[in-house]
Amino acid sequence: MGEEGSGRSCGITRDLQKLKQQAMAYYQENDVPRRLEELLNSTFYLQPADVYGHLANYFSKLAKPPSICKVAGKIVLDGLGLPTLQVEISCTIQNLPKYICSVVIPAHFEVPENAPPEVADTEETERHLAVSTALQWVNECMTEELWGLVPSNQAEVDHRLRLFFENKVQEDRERKELERSLEESVPAPPPVILPPPPPPPTKKKGQKPGRRDTLLEKPIIPPEPPEPILHGSMAIGAVSLAVAKTSASLASVPLYMNIASLKHGQEQPSAATLTMPLLMGSVLSCGKASPGKLNLMKEVICIPHPGLTTKQVPDSAKTVFLLPPPNPPPLGIELLLEIQKQINRVIETLPPPKPETKKGHDGGKRGQQPITGKMSHLGCLTVNYDTIEQPLLLIQGICSNLGLELGMSLHLAINCAAHELMDYSKGKYEVMAGTYKSMAEMVDLYVDLINKYPAIIALIDPFRKEDSEQWDGIYAALASRCYIIAGAASRSVSKLLEHRNTSTPKSHGLVINHTNQATMSDLVEITHLLNGKKQLAVFGSTEAESSDDSLVDLAVGLGARFIKLGGLSRGERVTKYNRLLAIEEELIQSGTRGFSEEHNFSSFQEDAEKTPEATATMAEETLGPLDSIFPTEVVEESAKP
Repeated sequence: MGEEGSGRSCGITRDLQKLKQQAMAYYQENDVPRRLEELLNSTFYLQPADVYGHLANYFSKLAKPPSICKVAGKIVLDGLGLPTLQVEISCTIQNLPKYICSVVIPAHFEVPENAPPEVADTEETERHLAVSTALQWVNECMTEELWGLVPSNQAEVDHRLRLFFENKVQEDRERKELERSLEESVPAPPPVILPPPPPPPTKKKGQKPGRRDTLLEKPIIPPEPPEPILHGSMAIGAVSLAVAKTSASLASVPLYMNIASLKHGQEQPSAATLTMPLLMGSVLSCGKASPGKLNLMKEVICIPHPGLTTKQVPDSAKTVFLLPPPNPPPLGIELLLEIQKQINRVIETLPPPKPETKKGHDGGKRGQQPITGKMSHLGCLTVNYDTIEQPLLLIQGICSNLGLELGMSLHLAINCAAHELMDYSKGKYEVMAGTYKSMAEMVDLYVDLINKYPAIIALIDPFRKEDSEQWDGIYAALASRCYIIAGAASRSVSKLLEHRNTSTPKSHGLVINHTNQATMSDLVEITHLLNGKKQLAVFGSTEAESSDDSLVDLAVGLGARFIKLGGLSRGERVTKYNRLLAIEEELIQSGTRGFSEEHNFSSFQEDAEKTPEATATMAEETLGPLDSIFPTEVVEESAKP
């Protein structure tokens, strides 16, 4: 028994000795003894009131940086009650998983207003398929793709997301090729022989030949097929944004500072790079979907002066001050609120229309429809105006009542949304119900509009993207006094970066939407590309927005010239305006708020003067007088379908 007990004791001793040696090696490898000695010495000399708090702070600095341990997605509803994607990020912090933040990305789909039921159903099906596929990508693949990565390594995160997306694109391409090969194996029906096209109309007697006639008779270019968007692609943009927000949260810095550091190569951005984007606030909507006859103005937008501030005085009046630095002005949101309030008041207090009388009985015209307004999904009133001048005269009168000089304290922009106005059966734009304009006449219309209302300093989507000659012409005619901006006429961020071309169509700048597979690295790259070509970046909200306010941080961090958020109504839009106010206050308190430059078209005019001679000639010839180029009368018999 004694020998057996002695043997077991020796075995236990050897095991303990081996464990001690392993422990010593482990602690030596991780430099624990030296760290503990330093900590105990410093604690004794400092003698902090909270000893264990001091120890915890010391060890927390030595802990490994947080790493991504879980990426989860869920379907949520946007501001219109439509499904979209939310992404949540959790990280391993000091060996424990911890939820950090979430983001919601808007879907890229336009809101179909007054669309036929079959179109609305198709759009709804596509949206659900896109969102559900994105949810599947996030919950089944993203944790594995990004597990263990440090959130601050945005470049590596975006690189992995890009490779993942490329693989999905390849899978989709192979699937479609397989389907196509199966379809080709089935014999196709004989082709249908179409009748020959009708001969061109004969020239009217007495009509003189000229370039104008050639331009007017030139057939329109058919619309390009929609840019293919892979279902699920919104998962890429959402995860990239969520990781950027996670990195900012872990570093206890605002998201816009994190984005700015990405753009400026991890350097601390200077005050000059942290200028607030100028507001583009929508106050009226008179587009194709509005109940009135006017189609041309999907959004009438107010742009407060870069140096404008307002001060509330009794009786709801406004006194306008232009404050020189170092007194930084606020964003002008109060001014936009006051204008919107005045518009609501005017619409509510308009007198009832005169009794309707038939034309010919007493020489008068039929009574006009009463002016009414309803809140649109864009956050502004949809008003049933019939002429182009009506909304502009309304804003002129409001500015006069508020003591504002339109064109000085406040400027205007028009979102024309020309792609919604083309009547392909006639080959013309329907600017008002029953009033059609050719492409050449549209250039004249815009020039006449800017001549009459010089306070308009921006036109968004004045033509379809296919009408490149007209973009060149209007740029040559108006570049010295009005920004020409491509929104729907531009390509997606991914396509712009793929072709490295931001100058087609010819414009001063582009509206950038963060949707689909656009990563943070892509947004940094596209703003660098625009800056290098002296073009403007306009960060814009989509038509169906969520309550996520990250877009504002992106615009500030990337140095956008403008931010277009819609109107000051609807919670999903007001949330972003509130974020703008919060960021501006932070920059003012930290002394890092830069100052926005005055509107300067000189550099763009130099580009316009370099336009090819043929384009300049076309613009010159299309600027001659035409009959009723700037319509202020409407055809009584015409009405919107």
